[in-house]
Amino acid sequence: MALRPGRCYSKITKRPYTRISTRKPRKSYVKGVPAIRIHQFEVGEKGNYPVKFHLVSKRDVQIRSNALEAARTASTNFLTKNVGDRAFFLKIRVYPHHVLRENSMATGAGADRFSQGMRKSFGKPIGQAARVKKGQKVMSVEAPANTEKFVKTALKRSSMKMPGSYRIVTG
Repeated sequence: MALRPGRCYSKITKRPYTRISTRKPRKSYVKGVPAIRIHQFEVGEKGNYPVKFHLVSKRDVQIRSNALEAARTASTNFLTKNVGDRAFFLKIRVYPHHVLRENSMATGAGADRFSQGMRKSFGKPIGQAARVKKGQKVMSVEAPANTEKFVKTALKRSSMKMPGSYRIVTG
């Protein structure tokens, strides 16, 4: 089955039902959660860089882990090409803890025989998302002097890969 578009999961609604058991804590966990797509949260070399920029969210939004990975690779590739391989430090500041679930419905001929509809519709885990509040830093980049233009462009490119709107703030 193909991945649904990001607009299906980008809005933060009320917290979905999660069973919390005090007698049997293992029943509180959602089984079968796929691994997160982000491979690295910190890219480049740590140092004392004078140029610091942050990507800040303008509204509450959920960002799936594959969108965070796409944003990271886009900005890393641009910075590597224009600034240098080890001449910057990029950090993703959010972690996708929230488990996304989907109640898959059967369609087509004979679907009524084995489809349960909304009965026991807990849903199967399909991925994870980071819940980001308004004004929260999503990504930070540090770089050497005279690279402000490249850092801003890299953060702009990474914001295009994620749902929601963002602003670039100096830090």
